[in-house]
Amino acid sequence: MSTAPTAKRICQIIKLKPSAEEEYIKIHAAVWPGVLAALERAHVTDYSIHYYAPLQLLIANFKYTGDDYEADMKKIADDPETQRWWKVTDGMQESFSDSAEGSGKEIPWWTDLPEVFRFDGKS
Repeated sequence: MSTAPTAKRICQIIKLKPSAEEEYIKIHAAVWPGVLAALERAHVTDYSIHYYAPLQLLIANFKYTGDDYEADMKKIADDPETQRWWKVTDGMQESFSDSAEGSGKEIPWWTDLPEVFRFDGKS
């Protein structure tokens, strides 16, 4: 009997420039369909971004259900519509990595956080 692969859960953070708060929230109310399609093709599901205004902190969470995370993240980075989206959104953000140059580059723009606790509701 085969079992479905367990989804990999990812959590990432980045700072939002205070001057961009209104525009960032507005653009994410209607994410471009091509960007959403690229995420879906790369086995990304259950994607959400939360905002903690006192620290200008964006917190992204998603599940990855594929079997080659690096290759699928490269597919997203190579997608022309996603690249255009990042040109808009990257300018609204400040990476925690001083040497990061933007989304899809060698040095990650968003910072991955380690998971320290999980409860899945199963005993």
